[in-house]
Amino acid sequence: MKQNFVEELRWRGMLQDMMPGTEEQLMKEATAAYLGIDPTADSLHIGHLCGIMMLKHLQNAGHKPIALIGGATGMIGDPSGKSAERNLLDEKTLRHNQECIKQQLGRFLTFGEGENDAELVNNYDWMKDYTFLDFAREVGKLITVNYMMAKDSVKKRFNGEASQGMSFTEFTYQLLQGYDYVYLNKHKNCKLQMGGSDQWGNITTGTELIKKMGGGEAFALTCPLITKADGGKFGKTESGNIWLDRKYTSPYRFYQFWLNVSDDDAKRYIKIFTCLDKATIDALIAEHEEAPHMRSLQKRLAEEVTVMVHSREDYEAAVEASSILFGNATHEALSKLDEEMFLQVFDGIEKHEVSKAELEAGIPPLDLLAEKTKIFPSKGEARKMITANGFSINKEKFTDPQKTIGAEMLLNGKYILCQKGKKNYYIIEAK
Repeated sequence: MKQNFVEELRWRGMLQDMMPGTEEQLMKEATAAYLGIDPTADSLHIGHLCGIMMLKHLQNAGHKPIALIGGATGMIGDPSGKSAERNLLDEKTLRHNQECIKQQLGRFLTFGEGENDAELVNNYDWMKDYTFLDFAREVGKLITVNYMMAKDSVKKRFNGEASQGMSFTEFTYQLLQGYDYVYLNKHKNCKLQMGGSDQWGNITTGTELIKKMGGGEAFALTCPLITKADGGKFGKTESGNIWLDRKYTSPYRFYQFWLNVSDDDAKRYIKIFTCLDKATIDALIAEHEEAPHMRSLQKRLAEEVTVMVHSREDYEAAVEASSILFGNATHEALSKLDEEMFLQVFDGIEKHEVSKAELEAGIPPLDLLAEKTKIFPSKGEARKMITANGFSINKEKFTDPQKTIGAEMLLNGKYILCQKGKKNYYIIEAK
């Protein structure tokens, strides 16, 4: 093999549980391995990234990755770590989501017909014609209720403080997931299932079923669930998930998420979410520890992940946009931003509205800044800061308190960016 896949996961902090014999199997021969992906949305989010990186490292090591879209299981909902059932999706929605997910996976994996090219499968394809009676007779009889009840994911649902129990539909989930492994073991010679540590129970049910149904060798491997250093949920922000699709999370916001992680998180995330080798990462961490204020680790992490998920051009645009807010960017750089990017860069900054008609006629600056907008508490204070060279409009110094402010200054025909000192920004919006 090109490299030891298990050792790669181990030093990256991406290995939680592993069935005996797994590492030996992967060192012995090129092996097909699969990981399930929930198709409840038409985009993946960064909560999926650890699993996707496992598939990427697997392919880099010379093995065959199989991404399984849970079309059938997505219609039911996985009880693992959840306190309620998921919404059930129709087939048309699932097929649409599948196509979108495959396009995103193509940024990480090489799909094709080659021996270790990635493959996308959907368990709906083999479950849709499987009758309930056949499934109950051929699969259901092989696993006892006692065995299923002993799984952590089931126990947590029954023993929780606010337990609402579990529907029969959800209870059968681990059998359905287990049967996926049986099917792939038989039809794709798949010998390894991977997933997050919350999937260990479902995965080992699959290995048990393969054994009882006379299948081939079957192994299991999980990665830890990714959390933040403070114990908070990884990937969740005030505005929700960080998605891989730009229509839900723009490349700028995506870049900013990684740029703003803590030092401790950056040290873990750069191992998990990039393909940089150990020597490079060790050197980056050492450089960061010498000058943490430079945030070199966060900058490299944000670069690697943004380029991988979006593109080099998107990354460079995000860096330039960031420099407008935090650096010494020019008027020219500011004027290049379209309205969407402008609003993202200056999200949360104090806004003031003025009449566009008044701006077209021209407004004396002290009137605009102290009366119409209250950016300054008084005309005297506005005059003082303007003449002291401490005020900018659209990233250009504004030093003449007599110079009229007009509509020609509007960015995207709607906005004027005012800056007091180095850090205080205000937006004037023409309505």
